[in-house]
This record gives sequence, structure tokens and C-alpha cells, in this order.
Amino acid sequence: MNKKLLALAVAGACVAPTAMAQTANPVTLYGRIYLTVENVEADAAGTTAALAKRTRMIDQASYLGVRGTEDLGGGLKAFFQLETAFNPDDGSGTFANRNSGVGLQGGWGSVLLGRWDTPMKSSMTAVDPYGDLTAGDITGAALDQGNFSRRNGNLVQYWSPNMGGFAVKLAHMPDEGRTATAKPTVTSASLTYSKGAIYLAAAYEEHKDQLGTTTTAGAKEEGVALAGRVALGKLRLMGHYGEYKKTGSAKDKSYMVGADYAMGKHVLLGSYQNAEAGTADCDMYSIGYRYDFSKRTFFIASYTEVDNSNGMNCNFGTGSFGSAGQDLTAISAGIRHVF
Repeated sequence: MNKKLLALAVAGACVAPTAMAQTANPVTLYGRIYLTVENVEADAAGTTAALAKRTRMIDQASYLGVRGTEDLGGGLKAFFQLETAFNPDDGSGTFANRNSGVGLQGGWGSVLLGRWDTPMKSSMTAVDPYGDLTAGDITGAALDQGNFSRRNGNLVQYWSPNMGGFAVKLAHMPDEGRTATAKPTVTSASLTYSKGAIYLAAAYEEHKDQLGTTTTAGAKEEGVALAGRVALGKLRLMGHYGEYKKTGSAKDKSYMVGADYAMGKHVLLGSYQNAEAGTADCDMYSIGYRYDFSKRTFFIASYTEVDNSNGMNCNFGTGSFGSAGQDLTAISAGIRHVF
């Protein structure tokens, strides 16, 4: 019996340091499950045939993540995050394909290495009443139809501390994909102000030797954008404007205005977007209703319409449908739960 007790004591001594480390520097499991059922339709445009009404289920960026920190002493911390997207409706997904990385944090700010949203994306989508999700989200027409709303791999980022409401984010993707003729890089920066009822943001981003996500020697994409949000009691007003220049294409100019109005657990949502590129343009309208069962769970329903002219390629923000030039409609309803 004494030998058994001694063995248990030794085992306990071996396990204790690990348990204490996890208690002092906890690792958190978190996630989101968000699905909508949509009735969608696309009208004929030129030689492109109409797509008849159909009902589909769309994953709205469900994910599972784990994050944690370690206190290194002297005001310095190490932190990590691994976030994986998965589709609850079909079981597909890729490990750590969302915001995932490792970094150091101190009074001087944070440095992060990994795959993460660019400063342009994080600062501009913050003013979307639909939370950068569903058919009506901000990337349908604005942000160069989502081309400047990127989550890039191989990023080195610096995030400043909050300085009286102001914060700076800088990011750079080095030329890991360099070829004999191209040296593709991404550089992104944002300046934000957030205090009380006001949020303001300005951002710049450059894609060198790239068109979209395709490496193209000698090509360049460059964007500048502004965003703002103000809370007036139960009403929040939001706006965004951006201009994007691309080698071989007309300058794209786009904007979004949006609002939400909360009446207890009932929230009304709405946004209008417009984009112009040369002689092509689009208009995008979305109205919605959300019922907040709790801070973690809500029901949402919306109607979204996209009107393209002259072959413009605006589309639903999430779950693209049809082809450039087609006019689209979506009636959507879904449930979101976070944990």
C-alpha cells in the first residue's frame, strides 16, 4: 500500500507543474456556428442565361478556435491563436485557415506572425451592420467587391497600444512567392480612432505583382479607404468610401451607408452600396431584422438585391451566385450561436 501511495505522489508531482501552468496561463476554446437558408435568383444578362430560383444553405464563416497567452515577466506576454473554418452543413474545412498566428505583446504594442486579416479589412468591415457576413455584407460591392478585404498568409503585423483612442496597425507579406519575373508582396496599414460612441478609420493597402490573388509580373493594385460609425442612442449610423487602382483596369470607386436600430432584443438593419468602374456600375440594397435571444445567440432574416450594369461584377457578400452583369436577389434567414 505504501508503494502505491508513493507512486501516486510521484505522479502527482510530475503532473502538478503542467496543471499550474495551464491555470496561470489559460488556453481558451471558442467558436461560432452560423448558417442561413436562402432563396436566390439571378436574372439573364446579355448572353448569360438566367438562373432559376433555388433554395440553398450557406455557411456564414463558422469556426472553431483555440487561443492562449503566457506571461513572460517584465510586462511581456507571448500569445497564440489557431482558428479553423468549418462548414456545419457539409463537414468541410481546412485546419488553421482563419486568423492564426503567434506573437509577443508588451506596453509597446504587439508583433504577430501568421495568417491574419489585413489592417484594411479589419478597420473597414468594422462599420458593416451585417458584421461582414450574409448576402448583404460590405464586400458585395464595396472594398473592390471584396478584393481589398483579405486574410493573408505569411504576414508580419505590428499593432500599437491604444493611445487616447487612437491605434495603428501595420502589416507586410514578404516575397515568399517570388518567381523569376515577379516579386508578389502585400502591404497594409490602418489608423483608427474609437472612443465612446464614435469610430473612425483610414486605411491603405498595396498588392504588388498581383491581380486579385494571381501573381502577375509588373501588375499593381492600390487602395485607400475611409470609414466611420456613430451611435445616437439606439441608432447607429455607418459609412465607408474607397478608391482602388489596378493595372489594366478602370479605377473602382465604391461606398456603403448603413444603419442599425435596436429596440430591446429586436434590431432593424439596412445598408446601401454602390460601386463604379469606368462605364460599369452596380447598386446593392439590403434590409434585415435580427432577434437577439442573448449575447451569444440570434436569429436573422434579410432581403438583398444586387443590380449590375454593363457587366459589373458585384455579388452577394457571402455565397456568391451567378455571373458578372447579372441582377441578383436573395431572401435569407438563419441562426448564429457563439461559444
